[in-house]
Amino acid sequence: MDEQDLDGLEISEFGAASHRIENVRAACAEEGMDAFLVRGTSNIAYLTAFDDVFDDEEAHALLVTPDEALLHTDSRYSEAARSAAVDGPVAVDDSRVSFAAFAVGAPIGRARLAVAGEGGAEGVADPAVCGGEVVLGIEDTMTLRDYRALERAAEEAPRPFRLAETTGLVLGLRAVKSPSELARMKAAQVITDAAYSHIVGFMRPGMTERAVQIELEDFMLRHGAEGLAFPSIVAAGANGASPHAIPGETRLEAGQCVVLDFGARAFGYCSDMTRTVFMGMPDARMRAAYEAIRAANEQVEAALRPGVTGRAMHELAEQVLADHGFGGAMGHGLGHGVGMDVHEEPSLSPRNECALAVGNVVTVEPGVYLSGAFGMRLEDFGVLIEDGFKVFTQSTHDMVIL
Repeated sequence: MDEQDLDGLEISEFGAASHRIENVRAACAEEGMDAFLVRGTSNIAYLTAFDDVFDDEEAHALLVTPDEALLHTDSRYSEAARSAAVDGPVAVDDSRVSFAAFAVGAPIGRARLAVAGEGGAEGVADPAVCGGEVVLGIEDTMTLRDYRALERAAEEAPRPFRLAETTGLVLGLRAVKSPSELARMKAAQVITDAAYSHIVGFMRPGMTERAVQIELEDFMLRHGAEGLAFPSIVAAGANGASPHAIPGETRLEAGQCVVLDFGARAFGYCSDMTRTVFMGMPDARMRAAYEAIRAANEQVEAALRPGVTGRAMHELAEQVLADHGFGGAMGHGLGHGVGMDVHEEPSLSPRNECALAVGNVVTVEPGVYLSGAFGMRLEDFGVLIEDGFKVFTQSTHDMVIL
């Protein structure tokens, strides 16, 4: 797939990176923090807007100060990071110190980072230049190990440090998507919809769940996906009653329904969809359950708009399922945010009483799970717009019988 096929798809997002970093600075100023340290790789990728630099390893730290955004990494990533950073708002440092030593040693305010090879001890600031106590904001998702390392480094620093825990500062920014981010997710969904069309023509009784999973994932990777959004779920018969079943050697049989939950990753962003297909004619109970989840899905998608809460949407889905005779059969939250990660903010769940906003991308995935019998789910994802909800998923809601 060519990038130009989708309006708004921009491979370079330096303008976005500058805007995102300024939002972090504004939050720091409001909360009385002098700087903010980011360790989560997805949050770093979001703030830097670097493409094709980061993998799953937690090998990086981003320090946002009033003057700079400083990415600390190591030699495995520094060349790619410097290439991505050309003409952008992020400086790259690969000095051979720990992330904690980097964070407390980087001058904040009037002084600048003592980069490797530019005089002085690497990563160590002059306290006379940097002033008094530094309030360093940190993410509440930081591991205990990292937190303790940062505490030790702060105790040994040449100036006093106070660590200020924050909740969801970057995640809150990530919850509202830009046009470029939306285009990337649409690109991922184009691949995912194509994979669904392919797999329903491939599936036959006698195949194992694992064989279907391999074919499904191979198709996405061969047709433009840079990776998978998550390991695909293929759950046949009673296995479908476990919402996150792991595909195995169970064979597809006539009379079963099969849950397919999968997504592609493209241009750094995820898609997520679920469809339930039927191996031969379903019985009356299966038909009724499918009608229930379809009604719940479509009624919620019609009701979604800025200002409604995640809790209200979840409760609407639960009520529709109950009206169809399947009250209490879902068990999980109705949906979640999607972006660089397949699970982000905001959620459509009883725990979210916050109003949804324009630019939120969420899934709508009602399900019915009957232990020992079957399970089924119908999931789309899309974005909240000024007057409603725009669905990215193009695959049919009609019952598919193989």
